[in-house]
Amino acid sequence: MSEATRTIFLDGGDEQLELTQYRLRVVDGEHDEDLDDTFESARITLGSAPRNDLVFDDPAISRVHAEIEVDANGYLLTDLDSKNGVFVNGIRIRQAYLEDGAKFRLGNTTLRFELTEESTEVHFSGRERFGNLLGTSRQMREIFSMLERVSPTDASVLIEGESGTGKELAARAIHDYSERADGPFIVLDCSAIPSDLIESELFGHVKGAFTGATGSRKGAFEAAEGGTLFLDELGELSMDLQPKLLRALENERIKPIGSNEEVETDVRIVAATNRNLQHEIREGNFREDLFYRFAVIRVQLPPLRERPEDIPLLVEHFLEDANERTGRDDVDVSYKTMEKLKRHRWPGNVRELKNFVERAVLLTQGDNIETRFLSAGDPESASAPQALEESTLPMVETALQEDIPFKDAKNRLVEEFEKEYWSRLLERTGGNVSKAARIAGVHRKSVEYILKKLDLSREDLGVD
Repeated sequence: MSEATRTIFLDGGDEQLELTQYRLRVVDGEHDEDLDDTFESARITLGSAPRNDLVFDDPAISRVHAEIEVDANGYLLTDLDSKNGVFVNGIRIRQAYLEDGAKFRLGNTTLRFELTEESTEVHFSGRERFGNLLGTSRQMREIFSMLERVSPTDASVLIEGESGTGKELAARAIHDYSERADGPFIVLDCSAIPSDLIESELFGHVKGAFTGATGSRKGAFEAAEGGTLFLDELGELSMDLQPKLLRALENERIKPIGSNEEVETDVRIVAATNRNLQHEIREGNFREDLFYRFAVIRVQLPPLRERPEDIPLLVEHFLEDANERTGRDDVDVSYKTMEKLKRHRWPGNVRELKNFVERAVLLTQGDNIETRFLSAGDPESASAPQALEESTLPMVETALQEDIPFKDAKNRLVEEFEKEYWSRLLERTGGNVSKAARIAGVHRKSVEYILKKLDLSREDLGVD
């Protein structure tokens, strides 16, 4: 087995990890396509959720099932608290180093780990912040190192990650550390603009181009001239607009709506998405050529739950800001509370943590923030007991009266929940399975499997 080695650069405190690229290949399991990918990242995740580096259709695989991280000792496979576990040579493991040729199983899928002949270097920055991005974890320091090298160039950058992970902060930092820092930084949220207006927002229009166009108007490309255009939620861009955007990027020219003349542009493009665009390409929702035009450099921001070691630094930063805004200087956080915060799942990521700290500082009567403020302000918390009483408790009562075994009662309750959830979601999407899968955050194949298992048809859902 090729050994991963670490070299420490004394000037600046940067680290470098030299590793051999590796291939993951499915050798047993049912998939809609052959899976055979090569990786050179210091860390990848495997699971059924579209945001993973390796996505599976297997319904027995958890949303984020496992990870492979390269360290000085080799290639470490870790089970991320999956439901059905990770098995190496038939033995369930929590962590295990993979040898060349090793086989491991996730759910009903068996993969082979193979080292290639190619080597690569992964760099880790010695700093703990880049712009307003903060972190001491290896994941964030690897991102900082990449951004340090990429920002001064004009390369397009695609920032991926869940909502609240700091994608706009990363885009802003790229701009601020670039040669275009003195130019404008224009943000266009593709999800917040009606589809019939977004072309005008991008390219502008001339007077009389359409009903209501009482004057000419510059679009985001012209507004960002000499600076950076940040396209947020790129995955929401409609298919009919994608080729026009691709043409504008390749030709560095735009044509405002209603105009016969093209306008030259000098703009750096940074885009962000919380979707897995490669998954969207397979589903026919995103153009592959446009994806590769954006993804010259890809930056994957990890969710906060995957980097708990960064939480103390973030909490201290947000505490300082909150104390200053409220005119206080005495609010702190205890060791016990910090440990609880590190164990919290943070579905809203850094944005949720920031909101929590601000709320806790405002509401606390003492000199320490408390975790009891975690649920405060949650619009769903007030209705949860009522929902529980209306749906779950009658089922429990029936199970007790009929002497139904616990396991059977639990399975029946889960099945009823699944039916109700998918019925309502598919009713909401008009029977569009792909859209329902995106909202639920699962693979389309998994949705089809669930519907078949629940014996739900379009007729049952009232969809034409």
